[in-house]
Amino acid sequence: MSEPYGRESYGWLAADGWVFPLMFYLLQSFLRINEREATFARRGFACRNPEVQDRLEHVGRTFLRGYQAALFEADRDDDQTALSRRLDEINLEFRGFAYEGAAMALFLDDALSVRGQRFPRFVAGAGKQHIYMLHVGAGWACARIPWLRYRMEAAIAGLHPVLRWLTMDGYGFHQGYFYAKTQLESNKAGAGLSAQARHVFFQGLGRSLWFVHGANADRIASAIAAMAPEYQGDAWSGVGLACAYAGGMAVDELGFLRRRSGDHAAALGQGAAFAAKARQLAGNPATHTEVACAAFCRMSADQAATLCDQTFGQLSNVHPCPYQQWRKLLQDFLLSHTQLIVRGESHEPVKSPELAATKSS
Repeated sequence: MSEPYGRESYGWLAADGWVFPLMFYLLQSFLRINEREATFARRGFACRNPEVQDRLEHVGRTFLRGYQAALFEADRDDDQTALSRRLDEINLEFRGFAYEGAAMALFLDDALSVRGQRFPRFVAGAGKQHIYMLHVGAGWACARIPWLRYRMEAAIAGLHPVLRWLTMDGYGFHQGYFYAKTQLESNKAGAGLSAQARHVFFQGLGRSLWFVHGANADRIASAIAAMAPEYQGDAWSGVGLACAYAGGMAVDELGFLRRRSGDHAAALGQGAAFAAKARQLAGNPATHTEVACAAFCRMSADQAATLCDQTFGQLSNVHPCPYQQWRKLLQDFLLSHTQLIVRGESHEPVKSPELAATKSS
């Protein structure tokens, strides 16, 4: 096992071959996140159901376990096999959250080191099945580093042309998770981002509401209703993603959540479809993803994932934000699909290449 913050990665802290102990300690303290930060009591979140609260707190702890493994524990071998083996020890249903946490650590590591290639190597290699979660985790890292946060769009310019926008989702989730009150009551949330990036930021902010309000449909709907109208659909997209990926809502409550989304039901379904695709690619299907897709998309999780592939193949190389175009294509299809079901007609999505959503557009 190598030292945390080994000399080979943090040469900028070294002088004549020695690492300054005080700087070493300060850097560890700055980057370490205590596990209690994921508790509802610490965050001030509300949840009426102890089982739901335990589940969502477990998600947070799993994220931090992945973060810890990547930043403090795993060997820094070039192929990162030690890290992936450690992450793969985690329960399959929750494993994606561990990869998300590891991605945050790797992106932070790159930002603070002289080598700066751990994150892209992990995306291209050992972590590629969790490519969606990895980009979200990178957004957490940007939220923590001022010189990245204030130039996020430049900082992510070299990442995947479509999925790099998920860093904005991660940034939005981070801000909602840690600063819920100020973010949700301010009209400056996501300030400094481009118009397109701010929409994705609000998707992440909406996703954080699943935790902030303990998967309570009424509280979530009220919080979104207080947002600027142009971002409410984005927030509902994040809610659908959180519901379908993290779980925590009883089957008989899903229909109520869909009704509360009102005119944004297609956005809710689009978020669920993205969750289905992320789980399909990672090979970690979950029952709650299946039932969420049935309720929000009116199709199976596999069909929703296939729809993600199909619409991904329609993206334009010249669109200013292909991720936003992807969301719009999915929402348009789901709206049409629902209308056809109401009229009693079938509308099955066609099959498309299995891994289409991982290739560059």
